[in-house]
Amino acid sequence: MTATFDPARDLVFERRIAATPAQIWACWTQPALLEQWFCPKPWRATDAEIDPRPGGRFNCIIRGPDGEEMPNRGCFLEVVPERRMVWTDAMEEGYRPRAEPFMSGILTFTPDGDGTLYRAVVFHADAETRAKHEAMGFQEGWGKAADQLEALARTL
Repeated sequence: MTATFDPARDLVFERRIAATPAQIWACWTQPALLEQWFCPKPWRATDAEIDPRPGGRFNCIIRGPDGEEMPNRGCFLEVVPERRMVWTDAMEEGYRPRAEPFMSGILTFTPDGDGTLYRAVVFHADAETRAKHEAMGFQEGWGKAADQLEALARTL
C-alpha cells in the first residue's frame, strides 16, 4: 500500500530509536507492553486489545490525570511484522465503519545499525483536522511516547 503525503493535511514523526525493530514491534503488538509506553505520562493507556493482522483490532482507552477517558478504536489495514503497520480509526475490527474518524497512519520500523529508524505518517481528512491534532501536541506527545517506547524496548 502506498500513500501520498500531503503537508497541508498530514503530520510526520521520525526518530532513531536505540532498539531493534523486533523490540519495538513487541512494544506495539503486546497489550501489556503497549500500556506501559503508549501515552505521554501522566496520561496512560489501558484495556489494550491488539490483533495485528489486516482487519484486526487496535483498541485501548486513553486516560488522563484528571479522569479524562478517550476510547481509541481502530483497525489494521496492512501488517508486515517488525517492519510496517497501517491502521485507521475510520474502521474498527473487521473493517466495520465508524461514525467519527480522526486519522489513519503508517508506522515503519527500518533497521539502522544497532537501532531503528521509527517513522509515523499520520493522515487526516482535511487541514482543520491536522491543525487540531497538531494543537493537541502531536510532536511533543509522540516524542515523549517515543522516549518511553525506547526505554521499554531496550529492556526486552
